Amino acid sequence: MDSALAQAARADRLGEIPVGAVLVIDGQLCGQGFNQVISRNDPTAHAEIVALRQAGETLGNYRFPDSILYVTLEPCLMCAGALIQARVDRLVFGARDTKKGAGGSVLNILESPMASHQCRVTAGIREQACSSVLKRFFEKRR
Repeated sequence: MDSALAQAARADRLGEIPVGAVLVIDGQLCGQGFNQVISRNDPTAHAEIVALRQAGETLGNYRFPDSILYVTLEPCLMCAGALIQARVDRLVFGARDTKKGAGGSVLNILESPMASHQCRVTAGIREQACSSVLKRFFEKRR
């Protein structure tokens, strides 16, 4: 999660919502990303999507069985869908998103038997640190 928090700090420095993500397979970092929606003018450039894209380039594949995605904020529905499509084995996130979280806070598509793939979810890891980064960011903007 420390690596994901470092990615979130990169987003913060650019004025992006500070969310970071890293994808790991067998202890090896395969992809990392931070929110770049504003800087790329791309509504899909969430940290999770950026990390998955980088992993795809690194591994030469679009599927990541046996992988773990660490992300500082609970994924939205778009990102949760991408995790399902990528066959990510496990999601570990820090802060809960009580407005649009798709990893258990609002809905849990990741562990739904109706989805084509289930992704195990571990919530609340380094929750205080992950929440604090977001809280400071939004306090500065108000």
